[in-house]
Formats: sequence, structure tokens, C-alpha cells
Amino acid sequence: MRSIRLALAALLAIGVLVAAGCGGDDEEAATDTTTTEETTTTTGTPAAGGTLVGTVGTSDDPNAFTISLTMDGSPVSTLAAGDYTLEIDDQSSIHNFHLTGPGVDVASDVGGTEDETSDITLEAGSYTFQCDPHASSMNGSFEVTG
Repeated sequence: MRSIRLALAALLAIGVLVAAGCGGDDEEAATDTTTTEETTTTTGTPAAGGTLVGTVGTSDDPNAFTISLTMDGSPVSTLAAGDYTLEIDDQSSIHNFHLTGPGVDVASDVGGTEDETSDITLEAGSYTFQCDPHASSMNGSFEVTG
């Protein structure tokens, strides 16, 4: 009887240790947590400044119904308030690129193709970009944090 109790106590102790995550994984868990925190920090809102690229159309199809705003090759979803350079790459004569938001209203011409550069200051708030003649299907938005 005593050996059965001892065996049950041993099994219970092993179960508790497994449930608590003991067994050498503490170091890996700490590494995973650190990596996650670093990823969050690096993919969060970037510091203010840099070059935003607004593109309409594509090099393969200048009149394609595509519009984008990128920074360092990645789509923009959140930016820090501050000064930026906006490069508009308008490849289409039927579209334009129009960026609006607090203190900003910059647009390329619908009738022409052009590369245009503007210095802009983004303030906290919501911004939209669109092709004016096709605003219902060619648009995007992003947030600027204070």
C-alpha cells in the first residue's frame, strides 16, 4: 500500500512539473519573449522622416487601376508625425495621386504623367490617398500618431 502511495505521489509530482513547464524550456521561452518584443519594436511606428512613394499605374500597364503609398518598399499603414518627402510616381494619363489629411493636400495632374516631389509635414490624424476620377476603387488610408 505504501509503495502505491509513493508511486502516485511521484506521478503527481511529474505531472505538476510538466504542467509548470519545467524541464529546460525556460531559457527558450525567455528568448522567444525577447524576440517578440524586438519584432514589435522594429515593426511599430517608424520614427518621423524619410521618403514616401505614391505610385499610380504600373510600368507594365501605366493605366492599371492600382494606387499605393510605400516607405522603404513597404505599404504605409501608420507613421509618426513629422516631416517627410513625398515622391509621386504618376505613370498614367487617366489617373492621378492625391494625398489629403491634416495640413496636407498634394495631387498630381490627371491628364499627364509625371514624377513630382514635395516636402510635407504630417500631423496626428487620418490621411487618405486616391485617384480622383476613380476614388471609389483606387484609394487607401493611413494613420499618423502624435
